[in-house]
Amino acid sequence: MPQPTIPLQSQGIYHIYTHANGSENLFREDENYRYFLRKYSEYIHPIAETFAYCLMPNHIHFMVRVRGEEKVLDFLKLKKPTLQGFETLGGFSMAVSKQFSHLLNGYTQAYNKRYSRKGSLFTPNFNRKPVESDAYFTSLVAYIHNNPVHHGFVTDAEDWPHSSYHSYLLEKRTKIAREEGLQWFGGRKEFVEVHRELKKEGVMLFE
Repeated sequence: MPQPTIPLQSQGIYHIYTHANGSENLFREDENYRYFLRKYSEYIHPIAETFAYCLMPNHIHFMVRVRGEEKVLDFLKLKKPTLQGFETLGGFSMAVSKQFSHLLNGYTQAYNKRYSRKGSLFTPNFNRKPVESDAYFTSLVAYIHNNPVHHGFVTDAEDWPHSSYHSYLLEKRTKIAREEGLQWFGGRKEFVEVHRELKKEGVMLFE
């Protein structure tokens, strides 16, 4: 029996993740990763803050905090000026979910066109899990950044180019919620230490 879908609530923090359909890869070349992040910025940044992300060849992870209802509605009104509220979209959670669906479907269309393929690229219905404790918040950020280590692609999180780990270490402009994230860990040094410690202990929350 399928599990009920977890609603995406205003100001809620969630682990969002999904896999490729079957044995396919989601990304074949560096430009694919860059294109996906551009579309992520277009569809998701206006409706959610991002604390961490990692793009793997056949699956993706994000840790986000959904923005307040007023900000989400203001953004959606830019796309549909006649929109008055969330009711016509199926409610707030559905409106936010649709942004993730638009991202995945839009990327699939571009990917299919580029590589002359047909059909779905992602598994149906992206997964979401609420972050409901301080310990989970800390572990999840480290888990997402250490995911390439867990799967044997690299030996250290800093060696994988397609995650938000580098955004925390550099001073370059970023849309990642870096300042709040670093404050949570206590600074860059502590951020790195926690990631190394959790990698060493093998703390992995999802496959």
